[in-house]
Amino acid sequence: MKKLNLFFGALVTIFFISCEGPQGPAGFDGVDGESGLIGQVVDIEGSFTLDNDYSIFYEFPQTIEVFDTDVVLVYMLWETTEDSNGDLVDIWRLMPQTRILDQGLLQYNFDYTFFDVSIFLESDFDLATLQAGDTDNQVFRIAILPADSATGKLDTSNIISVMAHLGVTEDSIQKVTLD
Repeated sequence: MKKLNLFFGALVTIFFISCEGPQGPAGFDGVDGESGLIGQVVDIEGSFTLDNDYSIFYEFPQTIEVFDTDVVLVYMLWETTEDSNGDLVDIWRLMPQTRILDQGLLQYNFDYTFFDVSIFLESDFDLATLQAGDTDNQVFRIAILPADSATGKLDTSNIISVMAHLGVTEDSIQKVTLD
């Protein structure tokens, strides 16, 4: 009797699992052959001063659309080096970045909304004692990634990988100098 009940229970379960409900609404049409990613990269240059409270503020222009679910990454131009042909190569570091100085610890950090990015200095000492090399004419690369593309196997610590993923070339990056 137990085997018969088990058989009928399994049969009823299979019947309910195999039933279909009403057809759902049609999805959005996509573009064949494209990933559909809408990401952007922009370079900004600015200086950290007492007047700007040691922060650089960048408001996204209307030409750059950022959604509240997007991921914004900021990279700092750390230094440049030469390749085997003598060409300059930029070395980018994903922020935040911490430096150990004679005065103490200095951190380059950032926060963002879908309206803007604020890049700022944090330290355990008086920022007025910083050298010009730590504050003046600093270059940052801001990458805006759709939320679904910032997960998985993408190496976000590598700006070259991020740009390749977004289909952005060095020549297509908008460059902005802030006052």
